[in-house]
Amino acid sequence: MRLEQSHRTERFGAVRIHELQRVIELDSGAQRGVDLGGRVGNSQLVAPGAIRAIEEELVVVIPCMNETRRVIEGVLSGIPHDCLIILVSNSARQPVDRYEIEVQSLEQFCRLADRPAVAVHQRDPGLASAIKAAGLPELIDDEGLVRTGKGEAMLIGMAMAALTGRKYVGYVDADNYVPGAVNEYCKAYAAGLHLAESPYSMVRISWHSKPKLRDGRLFFSRRGRSSEITNMFLNRLVAEHSGFGTEVIATGNAGEHAFSLDLGLRMRLAGGFAVEPFEYVELFEQFGGLLPEAAALPEDVKAVPVLQIETRNPHFHDNKGEDHVKGMRMQALNVVYHSPVSLPAVREAILEFMVAEGALAPGQEPPRERIYPPVGSMSFDTFLDTLKAESTAFHQIECSLDVSSVT
Repeated sequence: MRLEQSHRTERFGAVRIHELQRVIELDSGAQRGVDLGGRVGNSQLVAPGAIRAIEEELVVVIPCMNETRRVIEGVLSGIPHDCLIILVSNSARQPVDRYEIEVQSLEQFCRLADRPAVAVHQRDPGLASAIKAAGLPELIDDEGLVRTGKGEAMLIGMAMAALTGRKYVGYVDADNYVPGAVNEYCKAYAAGLHLAESPYSMVRISWHSKPKLRDGRLFFSRRGRSSEITNMFLNRLVAEHSGFGTEVIATGNAGEHAFSLDLGLRMRLAGGFAVEPFEYVELFEQFGGLLPEAAALPEDVKAVPVLQIETRNPHFHDNKGEDHVKGMRMQALNVVYHSPVSLPAVREAILEFMVAEGALAPGQEPPRERIYPPVGSMSFDTFLDTLKAESTAFHQIECSLDVSSVT
């Protein structure tokens, strides 16, 4: 893969946010005239062997909720063969058990592709017992089940990824209609994690375009209705600390992203759709050097790089409506507003925006989102033992989860 060279980096303490890098070639061919850093002119090359090495250590989590069988099959087909698939479903079980259909599809795919996978249902009582026994009761609701929400599904996926002994975890939404886009996302994860050269690293995807039908033809929109607002306020947060305006953050709502498990296991995650923008906020709080209670980086880690990659494939997915977009936008602003690293000017700007949008009445304050402890605080031995003993919705497909390598 050939990526545009990143020339500018915004620093927030130990966090290094790289400007958006475009994918120039999906397949960069023979690697001739390449220096040790993979640089050729204004581009960076990542060799097939380097990408494959990351893929062999990459777990791809698919949060899923009531997607059609054909769409799920397409997503599965786009995930590179050496990646381990984990499906975390919150699909309906009544009157038709859609989760059973998803598991059947996954099993059939794995037989044909000769590869392993893992599946679990988010609302399974056995999973809730395992989560609680492992030391994360905050994830359990009043019904005694894991809370509903995308962030909660991602947290479950990370906990299960930690059981595998692999080094990286990435997320792909289940409503992606283009298998080639899914494949490109995973290749971009691998390329970015390779280029980051850090045990604490993150890669976030910015799609090339999101096509919509307008007047009987496709219009390839460049900006998302929620992302534009989230990015604006995250950049405002950074700018208020540096004293210089910036537009470096382009992936505030990136559903497709990946990071090293060394980093992910020590990060708190937010519930619902606040999860992706809160990852930036969490990095600033933990590694921004502003909060006295933040833990220090390990001695062998000098920085936390965040690479942002713009892919070539268009992003076709299900349109969930204007209310869904507004909900995502407001949840993002809630976590930015309540962060202790947000300065008063940022909070005031968020309040003004929310009042103008009708989300708040004058004088009201944004609600707080649920923030969960780091997944790394769990007892993984207990989690796996309880999951195997009590869950009826936990499926291992030609796969052996090994907790011996988890620390």
